[in-house]
Amino acid sequence: MKYLSKLLLVLTLLLGISGCSDTEGAQRTAKTIKPKTTLKIAAASSLEYAFQEKLIPMYEKAHPTINVEGTYDSSGKLQTQIEAGMEADLFFSAATKQMDALTAEDIVDKTTVENILENKVVLITPQDNPANLESFTDITKATSIAIGDPESVPAGQYAQAILEKLNLWGSLADHFSLGTNVTEVLHWVAAGSAEAGLVYETDAKTTDQVTIIDEAPAASLSEPILYPAAVVKTSQHPQATKDFLAFLQSDKAATVFREYGFTPLASPK
Repeated sequence: MKYLSKLLLVLTLLLGISGCSDTEGAQRTAKTIKPKTTLKIAAASSLEYAFQEKLIPMYEKAHPTINVEGTYDSSGKLQTQIEAGMEADLFFSAATKQMDALTAEDIVDKTTVENILENKVVLITPQDNPANLESFTDITKATSIAIGDPESVPAGQYAQAILEKLNLWGSLADHFSLGTNVTEVLHWVAAGSAEAGLVYETDAKTTDQVTIIDEAPAASLSEPILYPAAVVKTSQHPQATKDFLAFLQSDKAATVFREYGFTPLASPK
């Protein structure tokens, strides 16, 4: 009996030591694991595929302590939401107008504003091209035309500027369906709800359900379609956001942007 009692005592002590060791080890591990930093990106709808499919996974793999969350919509809507206090670290616009407004309001850090990309506007039709369009000015043959709402969607603002330059805006006014962002316009045309649409070239290249008929004539826009990005002043992680912005101007990011049809502009960093 004495032998068994001693054996039980030894086993109890060993288990206690092991338990303490496991607890101390767990505590040390918990102390060494740092919580991840989450960066919130407010980006134009036309950037969603490039970010979600390639850029964000690429960045998170190289920076395991960083999570990147994207919110995608028309730049005008994102501007309004940021003005209203939406939590965002980086704003990536599909036009300079929205970025200029936030800069003037001192909402973004003007020292970080960079023109990252250039895009083009193209005329698209459903895959079967029901109106038999062959050139950009053939848009007049379409009975239903989808464009972004010029009130808030940069692609729609560009569409209006192009059609006004070509003296077509007034005559087509009754044929427009106005989308809340360029992705919605693309979906309408792909589904055959509109016989034609004006979208960014990059969006048109994301699906085989539409046909690109033609680019907008070079002289129809007074300025190129630029995509600026900048750090939002209320960012809780300004340095991490600046690092991500630098990544967007790197050779690796430029390669991805080209895959999705954009023209990178910024010097590699």
